[in-house]
Amino acid sequence: MPSWLQYLSPNLVWRIPEKDKTLYLTFDDGPIPELTPWVIHTLAKYAAKATFFCVGDNIQKHPEVYQQVVEAGHSIGNHTYHHLNGWNTDANAYLDNVAKCQSLTQTNLFRPPYGRLMPKQRASLSAKHYKIIMWDVLSADFDTSISPEKCLQNVVRNARPGSIIVFHDSLKARQNMQYALPRVLEYFTDQGYVFKHM
Repeated sequence: MPSWLQYLSPNLVWRIPEKDKTLYLTFDDGPIPELTPWVIHTLAKYAAKATFFCVGDNIQKHPEVYQQVVEAGHSIGNHTYHHLNGWNTDANAYLDNVAKCQSLTQTNLFRPPYGRLMPKQRASLSAKHYKIIMWDVLSADFDTSISPEKCLQNVVRNARPGSIIVFHDSLKARQNMQYALPRVLEYFTDQGYVFKHM
């Protein structure tokens, strides 16, 4: 994530100030039965905790998978009910959609789909005491034009203590994410890092 963009939006959380070797893995767009249980199992191998930014519609469709995330001790974030693009959505409609997801997630963590929020939406969410969580390392696992190895290197080359790293538990990201995630966990564990949730 370009540093100039982070500078322009200092009230958003781009990374967690850390001196210790701690990383924050996040997963967007789930939960889905085809992939989320695999993510949970893979994280458990490394005693890693993560934050799952869930789409409300997916929680409604797959409550048992959502419950697996909760029972595994991971944090939950709100990712709107319908994965809305804030730039293309009326502010009131957007906030209603967030509230609909919130009725299921009961969390103060929020991530806008695509990282896109209008100023009025951002101000309203902040006034409601949401922590708006962005990222400083994007794996780009959703990009089917890049190789799984490129996805891995996006993380390995850019992560540093306190980094918030984005993966996706979605079908589009499956090939890249399933290649990169276990290798990221292994590489950084070998370097003495731990993985925490927010």
